[in-house]
Amino acid sequence: MIYPIVAYGDPVLKKKASPIDKDFEGLSQLIEDMYETMENAHGVGLAAPQIGKAIRIFIVDASPFAEEGEPDYEVLKDFKKTFINAQIIEEVGEPWAFNEGCLSIPEIREDVFRKPKVTIRYFDENFNEFNETFEGLPARIIQHEYDHIEGILFTDRLSTLRKRLLKGKLSNISKGKIVADYRMRFPLK
Repeated sequence: MIYPIVAYGDPVLKKKASPIDKDFEGLSQLIEDMYETMENAHGVGLAAPQIGKAIRIFIVDASPFAEEGEPDYEVLKDFKKTFINAQIIEEVGEPWAFNEGCLSIPEIREDVFRKPKVTIRYFDENFNEFNETFEGLPARIIQHEYDHIEGILFTDRLSTLRKRLLKGKLSNISKGKIVADYRMRFPLK
């Protein structure tokens, strides 16, 4: 099932998500549906709040970033993971800028500074526990999606001036005055 993506302005996107347990009803189907929804929207990550569920699940698939010959090609081409009840343990390194976008905030892309290395503890779809360190684009995708389960959007990481300049565009997104090539749910439409 393909879910509509929740648009900017919906309160679920600003809420800190709740952990789940391994007996969460319909977990396998939910994860399958999240991957289908993400792929349909041509995303590289999707968090449960983006489909209206305030639970601590996010998925990533960095393969769209993988281009042969690129330095991270080998890592990115097979980087597909499910993160449940994730907790970032550490973020290290000199912050670097990357032009980020978000399925919940279509038509807006901005440079966001994040640290290049992240250590995260999480459970996979089978509730096996992992404590792993990621670097580069995988780390950035994880940090972006992790922010979603913490109630943080990439626009929250922008300067006050940039946020002010984007205010009208963000308002239009909330009202559904945009064009997206995937189904969305708008809070003010």
